[in-house]
Amino acid sequence: MTPNWSQLWTFITNPKDTTSTNSISPSPSTLRRIIRSLSLLTFFSILLYALYIHFQPSTIPQPPELPESPDLPPPSPEDTYKSIYGYPPTNPTIPPLHIHDPSILYDLPTNTYYAYGSGPHIPIHSAPTLQGPWTKAGTVLDADSILPKGDRKAPWAPTALLHDGTFYVFYATSHSGCRDSAIGVATSSTPGPGDWVDHGAIAISGRGERGKEFPFDRANAIDVSVVVDYTDTTQSQPQLSEGEPSLKEGDENKPKGKGYMTFGSFWTGIWQVPLKPNLLHMDKQGNEEERVKHLAHEPTAIHPPTKKADGLCGDTTGMHPVEGAFISYHEPWWYLWFSWGKCCHFDPEKLPKAGMDIRVGRSPSPQGPFVDKQGKDLVDGGGEIVYGSNGDVYAPGGQGVLSGEVEGDVLYYHYLNKSVGYEFKEARLGYNYLTYVDGWPVPL
Repeated sequence: MTPNWSQLWTFITNPKDTTSTNSISPSPSTLRRIIRSLSLLTFFSILLYALYIHFQPSTIPQPPELPESPDLPPPSPEDTYKSIYGYPPTNPTIPPLHIHDPSILYDLPTNTYYAYGSGPHIPIHSAPTLQGPWTKAGTVLDADSILPKGDRKAPWAPTALLHDGTFYVFYATSHSGCRDSAIGVATSSTPGPGDWVDHGAIAISGRGERGKEFPFDRANAIDVSVVVDYTDTTQSQPQLSEGEPSLKEGDENKPKGKGYMTFGSFWTGIWQVPLKPNLLHMDKQGNEEERVKHLAHEPTAIHPPTKKADGLCGDTTGMHPVEGAFISYHEPWWYLWFSWGKCCHFDPEKLPKAGMDIRVGRSPSPQGPFVDKQGKDLVDGGGEIVYGSNGDVYAPGGQGVLSGEVEGDVLYYHYLNKSVGYEFKEARLGYNYLTYVDGWPVPL
């Protein structure tokens, strides 16, 4: 018997309506069948809903789609290295060229690089490229220097340049930690060994009458560097010293330029004096304040004085670690580079935090004043740090700049490799090409 659904609905909605002629009360068996049908219907409805929920894919809110960014190249090993150490890695020579206080020049006629460094009779190395291989070619001096002071067998910190067809190597002799020093110069018609003439002292500091002259009465006559300003066309021919050759016929048409000798280490820092046209003598004409320039100094004593400091060997005011000056030109600025900090004789158990670093200031004139990015004068302790210890590179210093390279200016220096050792003999040549950002040199 099929349930009468209309009667059931009437019974459910109005169970007390017994007056209707069409209403009948369902039998108990009918009610049981109806309840059973409703139960089955409810069960299957719940089952279908559970299956729907189970198999319905989840809808997780998704972030709005962003426009695709352009593909960026992965960082280069050099950029990664710089992000870790703060400086780019050095370019080492292969095999290592062991050298201290390097000075490098490029000889165009022979397509050869020449490197001059501290050591017995000023060693000369040559190479077809900066990376090498470097070969010992000989020495500048055939015998001990004729300078009257210091270690005359092993001159210090030479600077080489070509001026008016003549090669010059300026150098100094002294004893470590002493201000009793001398600056000399040798010249040659070629950059290699065999033709050098030692001309003797240009300047003397410390003992002797010449050491009492300003500024040699307070400076150390070492770490000499010479730059010639060829942009200065206003220089007239000065008076000649006794024995100084006069201009030959036709020489008046040659670019004369103006030479400046920069020097100094620790004590009162870095100074500059002008040179005569042949670069063999100081030019003492004119007002002393105009021709003698104080270019850089560390006013603070970074280290205390040694126990035996007497003012001549050891500064009684403490150590003021500024030295190794070098002047370069990159239009329209002149740059004074110098080394700041401890250079050598390191104790591996008591290393300074970063050893030595390379700093710079700039000026519109080779005579300064030179300032750093913040406008602080280098005489007041200013100086922009350009390159310092990084990775295995420790205490880079004794720097110079090779200008006019195809790939740009090159900053070169000596450094120690921490994985090898800290002995003086382990110093080696490294270099980085330079770019200029807002007029400030940045190593690559």
